[in-house]
Amino acid sequence: MDKLKELWARLMYYYRHRYFRFAVAITIFILWVIWVGNYWLLLISPIIFDIYITRKVNWTFWKKRGVKNPWYIEWLDALIFAVFFVTLINIFLFQNYKIPTGSMEKTLLIGDHLYVSKVAFGPRIPNTPLSFPFTQHTMPLTTSTPSYLEWIKWPYKRLKGLSEVQRNDLVVFNFPEGDTVVVQLQAQSYYSIVNEYAQQFKLRDLQMKKPLASDKTYYYQARDFVWQHFDIIVRPMDKTDNYIKRCVAVPGDTLEIINGISYINHQPQPHFQYMQYKYWVKTNGAALSNKLLDKLGIYYDNGERNMVSDSLYLLSLTHDEAEWLKTLPSIVSVTRKVDPRGAYDYRVFPHNNRYPWNEDNFGPLYIPKKGETIALSHENICLYERIIDVYEDNDLVVTDSLIYINGKPASRYTFKYNYYFMMGDNRHSSYDGRFWGFVPETHVIGRPKFIWLSLDKLKKFPANIRFKRMFKKV
Repeated sequence: MDKLKELWARLMYYYRHRYFRFAVAITIFILWVIWVGNYWLLLISPIIFDIYITRKVNWTFWKKRGVKNPWYIEWLDALIFAVFFVTLINIFLFQNYKIPTGSMEKTLLIGDHLYVSKVAFGPRIPNTPLSFPFTQHTMPLTTSTPSYLEWIKWPYKRLKGLSEVQRNDLVVFNFPEGDTVVVQLQAQSYYSIVNEYAQQFKLRDLQMKKPLASDKTYYYQARDFVWQHFDIIVRPMDKTDNYIKRCVAVPGDTLEIINGISYINHQPQPHFQYMQYKYWVKTNGAALSNKLLDKLGIYYDNGERNMVSDSLYLLSLTHDEAEWLKTLPSIVSVTRKVDPRGAYDYRVFPHNNRYPWNEDNFGPLYIPKKGETIALSHENICLYERIIDVYEDNDLVVTDSLIYINGKPASRYTFKYNYYFMMGDNRHSSYDGRFWGFVPETHVIGRPKFIWLSLDKLKKFPANIRFKRMFKKV
């Protein structure tokens, strides 16, 4: 014990010594500069030297040196210090993420708070560095006031991480379609809203027996309508909403979904324990009790208690739950819902009737890989036009006869980035890649590591705390 006290006293002596503290600070700073790879930052070294050694400049100008400052100045100093270091931690190490929807039920629950490691895949240098602390894109207490300034815009750069995104990883990423937002309908994708109006305009002409225009014409009409009748805002890539899904396909893979089962390179994807599908549940006329539905984790709040008739339900269930329901005497049948092959769903990517896909029968679709070259045609351009035009910042023009990229006719294209395909484990209640396509590597944020807090919003404190989920590994 005496030796420990002596060691502690010696450490405190060195810590109080300004040259020792300077040596620790400058070492950490130099290692950080090497990691970032921008050696111009070494010009900050004299400031660190002055803070610890010469002390010529009062860098904490809000408080006076050598005198006792008022309590509110001390609190301000502590707050500034905390905001600065927590911001650095959020940018380079980890951040909190709260599960807002049921797209990953029951792997993750609404109200789970996750520790998301940015070091796992490598942290990104912020594209929009001037922003209000601890906000994603909107100022607190407002609905559309941006929490960032675009005076400074930095290009995409990712620092070296511990690993690459692997197939079946859970990944937090910036929503690829979040670059344009309808202020009045922020819970919905702008592009899905435009597609809905385009479908309405098409159905209107069909009902009125007018000649039908092309799908592209209806899309342009719908886009103009949305811009005229709603408030639209545009956000930088790093300021779009954060999503979490499972990476089902990595660059170079070919994805196909057959009757709800995902196949990667013609091999079936592993079935995860908590993966859910919608099932038709037919009873003998007896109603399913609230107690039973609670046991299955089906809540009124998320709209999953879908009673079609007195004896028919449409419920989101895991495979094990579906098998257990079949054993109950009041259950006549339990059948997984499957949209038939060839039944075109206009909501599903690529929103083109040349590809009559739906959420249960989708693909085959090639996932682009950095450096790979594909042949372009009028048949497949709809699959990759957003990649070429938006994510990789080219000027894409498609005419009836030719495809132009940056003003030149193009029959082939080489991808600049890697892309991933993400899906939710709640397969029939997830707005994922089946509806909006690919996730570029530029949008990847990090890997969730564990649940540090879980709150059930349908219950009151302290009953709302799910203690069994706290510090559970993801």
